[in-house]
Amino acid sequence: MELVKICLAALAGTYVMTVFSGYVSNRFQHIFKEPVVLSLVLSKLAHNKSLNHISTWEQGVRYLAGLFVVLCYHYIWTHTDIDPTWFCGLIFGIITGLGAIFYWFFLFRVSSVSKARFQDYYLPLVAAYILFAMTVIVVYRVFALFE
Repeated sequence: MELVKICLAALAGTYVMTVFSGYVSNRFQHIFKEPVVLSLVLSKLAHNKSLNHISTWEQGVRYLAGLFVVLCYHYIWTHTDIDPTWFCGLIFGIITGLGAIFYWFFLFRVSSVSKARFQDYYLPLVAAYILFAMTVIVVYRVFALFE
C-alpha cells in the first residue's frame, strides 16, 4: 500500500504543479510551464532529436522527478520524527523549490538557454513546489484515514 501512496502522491503533486504553472503562464503571459521550459532545455541539449521524442522524454523526466522528490519526503517521514503536516509541507515545498532553482539554473547554463529572462521563472517555481508538497500531504492524509 505504501508504494501506491507514494506513486499517487507523485502523480497528483506533479499534475497540480503542471496545472499551476499553466495558470501562471497564461495569467502573466510568460513561460512558467515546466514542460515548455524543459522541452526548450532538452531541445538545446539533444540537437538531433525530434520534438515528439523530446516531449516524451520531458514527460518522463517530470514524473520521475516528482517520484524522486516524494521518495525523499517519504524517507524523511519514515526515518525521522518529522511528520507529514501542513507546516512540514510548506517547509519541504520551499526547500524543494530552492533546490529546483539550483537545478534549473544549472540546466539553463549547460544548455545555453540562459539568454532568456528565466530568473522570472524562479519565484513561480518555488510556489509550484509548495503546491506540490501540499498535494503530497493531502494524499498522505487521505491514506492515513484508511490505516
